[in-house]
Amino acid sequence: MDLLNAAASPEATDLIKDGSEATFMVDVVEASQETPVIVDFWAPWCGPCKTLGPALEEAVTAAKGAVKMVKINVDEAQMIASQMRIQSIPTVYAFSKGQPIDGFQGAQPGSEIKAFVDRVIEAAGGESPGGQLDDAVEAAEDMLADGAAVDAAQTFAAILGEDPNHAGAYGGLVRAHIASGDLEQAEAILNGAPAEISTSAEVEAAHAQLELAKQAADAGPVAELTAAVEADPDNLQARFDLAQALHANGNVEEAVAQLLDLFRRDREWNDGAAKAQLFTIFDALKPNDPIVLNGRRKLSSMIFA
Repeated sequence: MDLLNAAASPEATDLIKDGSEATFMVDVVEASQETPVIVDFWAPWCGPCKTLGPALEEAVTAAKGAVKMVKINVDEAQMIASQMRIQSIPTVYAFSKGQPIDGFQGAQPGSEIKAFVDRVIEAAGGESPGGQLDDAVEAAEDMLADGAAVDAAQTFAAILGEDPNHAGAYGGLVRAHIASGDLEQAEAILNGAPAEISTSAEVEAAHAQLELAKQAADAGPVAELTAAVEADPDNLQARFDLAQALHANGNVEEAVAQLLDLFRRDREWNDGAAKAQLFTIFDALKPNDPIVLNGRRKLSSMIFA
């Protein structure tokens, strides 16, 4: 599935070329009138250049013609290097409409390089592959919210086919399987998360949702647990179980209220289980969710009282 609806990728020779002082005006200044051009200033003796160059080429190629790249060996283009005030290498500049619009010095991780390329494309008025993938993720999230978990999973998987390290799509794929009730598959996908995104907010949220889904499978009856808590408000295990049952039934705000009450009564109960459960619930929700904002505020007020 080609989410970007792009034509066949241009030949690499059209996108990436070696430049020189003689060709700089044509390859960079004039060419950037039509398409943004990223210039990689490097030298054969530069160690970090050997890592940055290929990573930059990969990101430019993945952009499928939305940006081009010119490699300048500073040893053979000292006049250009001087005019551009190149003080250390690798140095990267991006040109649009004949002018430098962005740049950086030194080696960068792959995620930063990709973000730089996306930023250059967007600054020049284009639409980056990253931006298009984000739109696709948003569409898949809408499918998931509408209950179309299978369609959402297929879309998230297709996005990951374009960008295996897209944290939003990865977390979404896990949540789609959770919504379908396939917790084993959701856990398998989580366990296979690429190291680059394993601690991202999106993947951490999916972890939290999976944990809550597992708890829901073992949750007790709300009515009986409510009666147990009303009969003995200090029965903290019953209150904790009630919170899990409430959450399993979609009563998230009530679950948070019970956990906050438990924490108020005994914050150290069961090795701080109430606080840990609250954080699991908060992590599973969006950071700006009112339940999260109000819950964190109330928890903080008790912690620092």
